[in-house]
Amino acid sequence: MLWAMMYLTGLPRGVIELSGEDRVGFLQGLVSNDVAACAPGRAVWAALLTPQGKYLADFFLFSDGARLLIDCEAGQAEDLVRRLSRYRLRAKVALRDASAEWQVYAAWGDALELPESVIAAPDPRLPEAGWRILSPIPLPATATAEDWDAHRLALGLPDGSRDMVVEKTVLLEAGFDELGGVSWSKGCYLGQELTARTKYRGLLKRRLVPVEISGPAPAPGTPILRDGMEAGEMRSSHGTQGLVQLRLDALGGKLDCGGAVLTPRPPAWMRLSDG
Repeated sequence: MLWAMMYLTGLPRGVIELSGEDRVGFLQGLVSNDVAACAPGRAVWAALLTPQGKYLADFFLFSDGARLLIDCEAGQAEDLVRRLSRYRLRAKVALRDASAEWQVYAAWGDALELPESVIAAPDPRLPEAGWRILSPIPLPATATAEDWDAHRLALGLPDGSRDMVVEKTVLLEAGFDELGGVSWSKGCYLGQELTARTKYRGLLKRRLVPVEISGPAPAPGTPILRDGMEAGEMRSSHGTQGLVQLRLDALGGKLDCGGAVLTPRPPAWMRLSDG
């Protein structure tokens, strides 16, 4: 099997398996995106929210036709199974942590041959992001996790709880609208009210924004100052690239963070005028 990619790296991810005839309908009422759009060769990016509409976890959904597989942060897999199981009630669905059975990879670039046993789909956020891959066997990596970090930061893509704060972040602050992580037509889901209100009333005041770092990379959580006033905080970084949570009114001008100077570099896909 030949896929359009050159760089392949393993990621510290977990995998949750959902089986049973009600698996799609069960998840549909819980997560931010349209689970019915998930099909072999087509992944869906979605999030689970609190009832108040705040971020709990984000993940990629895969289908092999007989089950759904959730590619999530390794440290969130057990908690996600527990949270989702609360809503199972009489639904004909079974959930289990299948992390030990799968290796998770990100891939991007030119050409690389992969075995037929993998489950793969284009990254649903941006074509430039490449592919997401679940494999039952280890694959020979051609890149490091640091290479992937540099690639996704250059694109402005968030990396779960490294960039979004559990029980605090609003999805649209993290680009879920532009990056296709929210369905506006599928019907109700947990936390939908705040998500919709944020969009249609133009309530966004902060965004996750890529920055260029001049100086030592600040630790996550380091306050960002503009003209001596707090304007946001540092999230993840690698080398001279990073993501910050930033007030929209602080996008222009000099930003100080620890011992570094930050320059916002909003990507072309990001719509800041809606804020």
